[in-house]
Amino acid sequence: MSRLGFGAFLAPHHPIGEHPMLQFRRDIALVEHLDNLGYDEFWCGEHHSSGWEMIASPEMFLAAAAERTKRIKLGTGVVSLPYHHPFNVAQRLVQLDWMSGGRAIFGSGPGALASDAHALGIDPMLLRDRQDEAIGIIRRLMKGERITYKGEWFELNDAALQLLPLQEEMPFAVASQISPSGMTLAGKYGIGIISIGSLSSEGLNALPTQWSFAEDAAKKAGTTVDRKNWRVLLSWHIAETREKAKEQARDGLLRHHNEYVYGTLQRPGLKPFADRDEAVEKTAFGPGAVATIGTPDDLIARIKQVLDLSGGFGTVVGFVHDWANPENTMRSWDMVARYVVPEINGYMRKLRESREFVATNREYFDRAKQAVMAKITENAAAAEALKVTKSPMLAASGSNVPDFAQVKPAAE
Repeated sequence: MSRLGFGAFLAPHHPIGEHPMLQFRRDIALVEHLDNLGYDEFWCGEHHSSGWEMIASPEMFLAAAAERTKRIKLGTGVVSLPYHHPFNVAQRLVQLDWMSGGRAIFGSGPGALASDAHALGIDPMLLRDRQDEAIGIIRRLMKGERITYKGEWFELNDAALQLLPLQEEMPFAVASQISPSGMTLAGKYGIGIISIGSLSSEGLNALPTQWSFAEDAAKKAGTTVDRKNWRVLLSWHIAETREKAKEQARDGLLRHHNEYVYGTLQRPGLKPFADRDEAVEKTAFGPGAVATIGTPDDLIARIKQVLDLSGGFGTVVGFVHDWANPENTMRSWDMVARYVVPEINGYMRKLRESREFVATNREYFDRAKQAVMAKITENAAAAEALKVTKSPMLAASGSNVPDFAQVKPAAE
């Protein structure tokens, strides 16, 4: 079985009201926590408006995170390419790669918030074409080419990077929602994908069709795409019991939906939740619900369901949110690492086989018990001591402990 990678995606979605400095520090602490738990990837985004999504420079944030971590890959999720000169983006990602010891992943998108494009005076109709144009230039720069280029929104004159990435080839990925544009770009350039649209039922159900867009575009461009470079985003909050998970997530989930998704972003077709119980039920348990609020077993079942639905992918990425308080959020990520990751990836299989063998093949170990008793009974002092040491807890970890209840007392 191919092992599934596990990552986290920080937009972020932080309610307004908490000290921004402390939010940034807590986010850095989360990356460090995930690194210690063995997660494979951490992604953070770029946003310039809306109040809740307050990281403007993912490269700057990830450089700070690199100093507190050792092995976790650090992805820009995403750099909004139409907002930047491609040469500057390439240089910043190269610097991040060196500062992180070769752990950078370059994730790009056209820009998620219309308010960001508005602030920068960019027509939304131009965003996706500009992302495509910029990716092509950045890939050439990272291959060491010297480029002269004149486009509608940027120019290059004999431009070449004076430092190439530390990695032989930095991984690229594009964000994909429900439209075919992200998948088509991935196929065109033969790069990875992070499916953000899977947070909705429509996006989740579209995953099989989405992958076909990437394959079709790759065939047309003469490139290849690999499912191991496909990342699928899911939302969860995990606790020891389903009721505990519901209680921990209720208040923050209600606020996130009503104040941000509905009240600020005003996404079409949404209505505010009447109360926190409705928020939990419709988000995680009602018809079309795609989030998981429950136990590790609930999340295991969800991931397996999405793997089957999609046809398979390389990494599942959990969406970082403030549904629960910081302590319970950290514990949720801890429980996923302790119980979900090993179950999905089969780490427990051989341990269970070993336990089952020992438990069901006792006849193999009888001779070892006989050997222990032979040594005890042939020694007079040991045989005498046996009269007061017939405890079933003696050497409890050993499989060769004899059954003292069946041992005859030493002869007087």
